[in-house]
Amino acid sequence: MVMLLDVKNLSATLEDGKKIIDDLSLSVNSGEVHVLMGPNGAGKSSLGNTLMGNPVYKVADGKIFFKDNDITEEACDKRAKLGMFMSFQSPLEVPGISLESFIRSAMQQKTGEHVKLFQFQKELKACMELLNMNADYAKRDLNVGFSGGERKKSEILQLLMLKPDFAILDETDSGLDVDAVRVVSEGIKKYQETVGGALLIITHNAKILENLKIDYTHILVKGHIVHTGDGSLVEKINAEGFEQFLKN
Repeated sequence: MVMLLDVKNLSATLEDGKKIIDDLSLSVNSGEVHVLMGPNGAGKSSLGNTLMGNPVYKVADGKIFFKDNDITEEACDKRAKLGMFMSFQSPLEVPGISLESFIRSAMQQKTGEHVKLFQFQKELKACMELLNMNADYAKRDLNVGFSGGERKKSEILQLLMLKPDFAILDETDSGLDVDAVRVVSEGIKKYQETVGGALLIITHNAKILENLKIDYTHILVKGHIVHTGDGSLVEKINAEGFEQFLKN
């Protein structure tokens, strides 16, 4: 296996100096599925945003390497071009640009090459059908007027089309009904099967994980990974909660 992401003794703060990630180390190899769990306020989303280069989060110590590149100080767009991707808990509305145009532009930015329209639209249509998305959404402004479920589906659509090497999925299942979770889960499985990319899935819901083989489950408490196990740890947490890890 090839190591994609290597996080070494990472500490990060908010702009006001409050520490939200504390001496955290994590390695992710190509094709692996990592699940990140922890109580509310543990720093799970903060870790995802720090890895992706959100400027609100400042690296105070440690290093982030991706594909052997030191990206600790790199901007979000540079990380995306290298093959990183993040879906958000609450995707923003972007008036003035359609979902279709946004994805096509992102693909061109990533590869630096012209994206042929016919092939692009053919692939987009197939991915939207997989996600049970109405074709009309492709022409609508990005996330404008979308329901919560359709916004989450549009994020997975971007994942399928952009084919990143490493994807951070930040509670993509939050606010979804059972049917929508199943569809989103199928989309994530399709990404794994066709792209073979690595995943870091931040979730409280085991349903979205049912179609995936989980390699590692990490428990985050106060910005630090306190325990790592295999896929069975997800069920243990669902049954027993985080109390045992909070005492450590």
